Amino acid sequence: MNKKTHIILSVSIALIGLLKFCDFPDKKKPIDTPQKDTLVYLNHSDSAKFVGMNTCKLCHQNIYNSFIKTGMGKSLNIATKQKSSADFSNAKIYDKFSNMHYNAFWKNDSLFFNEYRLKKKDTIHSRTEQVNFIIGSGQHTNSHLQSVNGYFNQMPMTYYTQKKHWDLPPGFENGFNTHFNRKIGLECMSCHNGYPNFVLGSENKYNSIPTGIDCERCHGPGSIHVGQRQLGNNVDTSKFIDYSIVNPAKLSIDRQFDLCQRCHLQGNAVLKEEKSFYDFKPGQKLSDFISVFLPKYKNGDEDFIMASHADRLKQSACFIKSYEKVESKNSLKPYKEALTCITCHNPHVSVKETNKNVFNDACNNCHKANGKSETLCSESSVVLSRNTRPGHAPAKFSDCVSCHMPSSGSIDIPHVTVHDHYIRKPISKKERDKIKTFIGLYSINEKNPSALTKAQAYINQYDKFEQNSSFLDSASSLLKDKSADDLFENVRALIQLNFIKQNFTKVIEYVNKIGEQRCYNILLTKKSYDNTDAWTCYRIAESYYYTNNLPASIKWFKQSVNLAPFNLEFRNKLGSTLAALKNYKDAIEQFNFVIKENPKHVSALTNLGFVKLSQGEKSEALGLYKKAQKLDPDYEPLLLNLAGYYAYMKDKNVAKKYLEIILKKNPDNLKAKRALEQVERLL
Repeated sequence: MNKKTHIILSVSIALIGLLKFCDFPDKKKPIDTPQKDTLVYLNHSDSAKFVGMNTCKLCHQNIYNSFIKTGMGKSLNIATKQKSSADFSNAKIYDKFSNMHYNAFWKNDSLFFNEYRLKKKDTIHSRTEQVNFIIGSGQHTNSHLQSVNGYFNQMPMTYYTQKKHWDLPPGFENGFNTHFNRKIGLECMSCHNGYPNFVLGSENKYNSIPTGIDCERCHGPGSIHVGQRQLGNNVDTSKFIDYSIVNPAKLSIDRQFDLCQRCHLQGNAVLKEEKSFYDFKPGQKLSDFISVFLPKYKNGDEDFIMASHADRLKQSACFIKSYEKVESKNSLKPYKEALTCITCHNPHVSVKETNKNVFNDACNNCHKANGKSETLCSESSVVLSRNTRPGHAPAKFSDCVSCHMPSSGSIDIPHVTVHDHYIRKPISKKERDKIKTFIGLYSINEKNPSALTKAQAYINQYDKFEQNSSFLDSASSLLKDKSADDLFENVRALIQLNFIKQNFTKVIEYVNKIGEQRCYNILLTKKSYDNTDAWTCYRIAESYYYTNNLPASIKWFKQSVNLAPFNLEFRNKLGSTLAALKNYKDAIEQFNFVIKENPKHVSALTNLGFVKLSQGEKSEALGLYKKAQKLDPDYEPLLLNLAGYYAYMKDKNVAKKYLEIILKKNPDNLKAKRALEQVERLL
């Protein structure tokens, strides 16, 4: 028996056992009842496994051939010239806020980015890093990722294909350039790519990642479906639903939107308790796993973010009217009589290869003039033509989209234009220019989220997007802490909220109210993909640190490290706290772990240098400092340590130079001010 045959037989035997105990829907019974959210697909089971796109194409070769050309199929791949959509004839940008230049270039078949700084005509800083992956299909952008021992970070150059323009990535602008250090966490990777093999207990480490979004992201795990086909268990899908695999075309309208919104609903995502970004499967209710919030503004209808297509479409009268008609009907394919994402977009075919008439035909299906397939302008109640409205094509060729779904820029990604999927009459400039007033955060995919979910959304909005204190006030009003039950339920959010407010004594008060040992041994002990308990332990540790209780701080830092051993920031802070207590041996162990995992971790290199200098190992300390300086010449703790090194070496002038560099960029740095005063007193 060859290896391939053995694998197939093993799968089949396993599935025979599974099928024996599963209650399969009766294939002979037609689907003549309304589609309910309670319908259960067999591949929702935990026993269903992913089989990979290469298995799918064995039976669906034509669909595979077209899908790999779509934006989803091309969402991420290794950095090659074939993958890149960029023009490298002038691949240079300048960030005035950080005073950094960037240049992209190919060396043989490898792509590199060079970051450098000039003083007059001299290069005073230069760092070159290899690009490992390109993320983005090239329809709008190519962004770039680097993997350092499996730790993924975004790099500081993006190519905007519509304008053929190189610039900083979204979020790096206006003084927020994170250089080569922006972490690519599971939330990001799991939407822009197929499901990765994420390392539990990390923020951004992966054992492996796929190259592109695959079939099973929309159809669910395929093992049961494959097993049924191998057993000859077929379903006439023209008449019935095949429950071994999800066909999005046969989902209810709401579940179909949930599937698309899993990724095409960017915003402030709040995971439900004990859920992760892995858990949602096609055909399930998205709000059981994630609630996605956006700020709502009076007179703010014109503002939208890039991945908001489904939300904008659902605000349209076109969708609302079509939904009302379909809601009470029984249909094998409900979307056929409604307006959903796949009314216009075939997920298996690239938008670039879709004839524009497909989109106009979708409009014509409802908006017919005198029973003919001609576009009816509801505003003027006449068929559009060159004679009725200058600039329009004849009625049968008129372009509905350009008027009623205008192309414009999103508020979150520069240099990109997309069609606004809020279908409506064009509005006047006066309407567009009305003053916006913030109303509050609202969940796009859940009607009545819990108070805790809403509070977490306000905390996230402040922590991740916009530091407006009113968000924290809103969170405070939603989080109860009077009774023991309230405190037990809300303690993680309460600790995060008060930590952000720097109300460290309140954090410790909550821990003491519940009981420190109960928190340590029972409540805050779960490992998870989002590291919720680990982060709570970290915040408790920091609260003890800032209230000068370092022994208690170390206890909680160790707990955070136990729960998230590959979160390098936790280990780094544990090491620095150990060093503050002069426990250099254990501190060095933590710093060495971090540097072994990520040799480019500037803070750990800096901290290890401090310990080495404290132990009198001057040359080793300077070597670590210089290594860190080549990676990030602006890291203020490093510059302080370099000043301390040269002060230790009695070199007053060089020590002053590093302190003056800090104060020129950040005049409010109190540590630098005090250090400069001390250096000035040196003989």
